[in-house]
Amino acid sequence: MAIPSFFVSFTKILVGFCLLCMVHKDFVVAGFEEVRVEHDTNEPLTNGSITTAGTSEDGRSELCGTDLSFLGPPYGNMSTAKMVCSPIWNTFVLRYHQREDNVMTIILSAVYTTGWVGIGFSRNGMMLGSSAMVGWFNRKGHARIKQYYLQGAHVSQVIPDKGELPLNGIPPVVALHGAVIYLAFQAKFEHRLGRQPILLAFGTRYPTGFHHLTKHDGKTAVWFDFSQASVLNIDTSQRKNHGILGLMAWGLILPAGAIVPRYLKHKDPLWYYLHAVIQFLGFILGLASVLLGIQLYQSMNADIPAHRGIGIFVLVLSILQVMAFFLRPNKDSKYRLYWNWYHLWFGRMALFFGSLNIVLGIQYAGAGDDWKIGYGFLLAITLLVVIVLETFSCLRRRRDKSNLPSNFQMNTI
Repeated sequence: MAIPSFFVSFTKILVGFCLLCMVHKDFVVAGFEEVRVEHDTNEPLTNGSITTAGTSEDGRSELCGTDLSFLGPPYGNMSTAKMVCSPIWNTFVLRYHQREDNVMTIILSAVYTTGWVGIGFSRNGMMLGSSAMVGWFNRKGHARIKQYYLQGAHVSQVIPDKGELPLNGIPPVVALHGAVIYLAFQAKFEHRLGRQPILLAFGTRYPTGFHHLTKHDGKTAVWFDFSQASVLNIDTSQRKNHGILGLMAWGLILPAGAIVPRYLKHKDPLWYYLHAVIQFLGFILGLASVLLGIQLYQSMNADIPAHRGIGIFVLVLSILQVMAFFLRPNKDSKYRLYWNWYHLWFGRMALFFGSLNIVLGIQYAGAGDDWKIGYGFLLAITLLVVIVLETFSCLRRRRDKSNLPSNFQMNTI
């Protein structure tokens, strides 16, 4: 079958799209939106030299000028002139002092009514695998502060008294001063902190049972540069778009394109053109998802070897399928049978590993139940469509068989 000029033009557009995506660079840092932080470059970054966009100098001074003596030693003994203070998100204010031996004193404050407040340290801006310090006052007014290991997105996977923050022997402190809660702790890091992904969250309900946290009511993830006291908001929309594109490509469009040749071959040549167009569309969305994944890896250091490796493998299989389209032999060619086997099994492998990577991506990203329900819904719809079409296909074959003449017999020669 000759290749229509439509598909040649379509391929040219596809190549142009790929080149455009590869050369595109986001402003400042891919995947991050910078929040302006002004400071006097001639003065050290102390309490009196930092302002954050949206916070006036007087407002910042009011937030950062609180006497911390109520925290007790060693936190209350530290001079505010030596501590860097920066509003970081909503009512959250971060104070810290980093010594030469890499011991850092960290004090987080926020307006508090009920529930809990926490700050987490992440490797890549994601919740999964992070460690956090969380503080609260229970219903009896007793102060509680604990380290948690964020093993997953579900509340049952937030493990108390676990984590990888290198706390030293100084006990952490949580205190309530007016309407503001303060979490103070010290950690000795292997090296001086520079740009570090920080997670901030709060919940309005008290922890339950054995200090198990309730679901958060607000959260954010930022890059905080401890060397300059600057904040970079992590653009979570890029990660979300990566997931949506992958889900649409490998969870909806490509499986739909694979269904067409099995159940519509009696509509020749319509099935062929439908199959080709749908699969090309799915390939474009899958490629865009991979390109966004590369940007996330470069900008967020989102090092997830299994997810990345399977994604690259699926992309290679997809490219081989596109190449197979242009190398499709004629029906009477002796190589056509082998091409059919190749195209069928490489396509099945691509769909299987693409679906597997969606599950891994949802798991590693710590996505909520909405993503799991959404993908489960797509799988259920696909399975239902296959069952219905398979039923119609069987009925059609039986009807065609019953329509044969009663005296019809195959020629044995």
